[in-house]
Amino acid sequence: AMLRLRLLTWDVKDTLLRLRQPVGQSYAAEARAHGLRVQPEALGRSFREVYGAQSRRFPNYGHGQGLSSRQWWLDVVKQSFRLSGVQDEAALTKLAEKLYRDYCSSHTWEVLPGADETLSRCRQLGFRMGVVSNFDSRLEVILSQCNLRQHFEFVLTSEAAGFAKPDGRIFEQALRLGGARPEQAAHIGDDYSRDYRAARAAGMHSFLLRAADQGQGPEVPPEHVLPTLSHLLALIEK
Repeated sequence: AMLRLRLLTWDVKDTLLRLRQPVGQSYAAEARAHGLRVQPEALGRSFREVYGAQSRRFPNYGHGQGLSSRQWWLDVVKQSFRLSGVQDEAALTKLAEKLYRDYCSSHTWEVLPGADETLSRCRQLGFRMGVVSNFDSRLEVILSQCNLRQHFEFVLTSEAAGFAKPDGRIFEQALRLGGARPEQAAHIGDDYSRDYRAARAAGMHSFLLRAADQGQGPEVPPEHVLPTLSHLLALIEK
């Protein structure tokens, strides 16, 4: 290939792993187990609203504002239930702690089709590999639980880096960890601005995972688009 790549960095959510069911459904199921009736759709809407507000008020899990990511998430879960009409504070605390733990497990996450095979092949081809993800410190455990951790030399979360994509500084840290110059590295992700454009702005190559049914987002050269993860191999096999 034309590309002289040494390092591949990977987004995780909706690139390698996805939630088995929507947040509203898993939150509602957990509420039922605690004897509380909440509509999944209402909970989903509440969650999106609360998550958005919390992300604006305390970016990157409150890093630099004195919040732990655990506290950040417990607040999001409790607020989502409160907004959906749950008043019982003792139940909210129990629910939040249980859900925080549940989101660490392979019961909650599933590996996307082709991910394991593509990662294995990339390693066989001799690429150095790392994760660059806007995620909290649970990511190591999640990747281990889903049997993907062994593919990576490093897992760099926005919480650990102190910067979230699209900030170029998280990519600079990844390049240092991977021992590569920007032009020797490519980032793979599903988000146009946080993954595709941000990595390119940092001087790296990048590929955008975009399923054919996702319709038209911003223009991306076709040779940078991956309809599935397996398509990556044809572009980088040495």
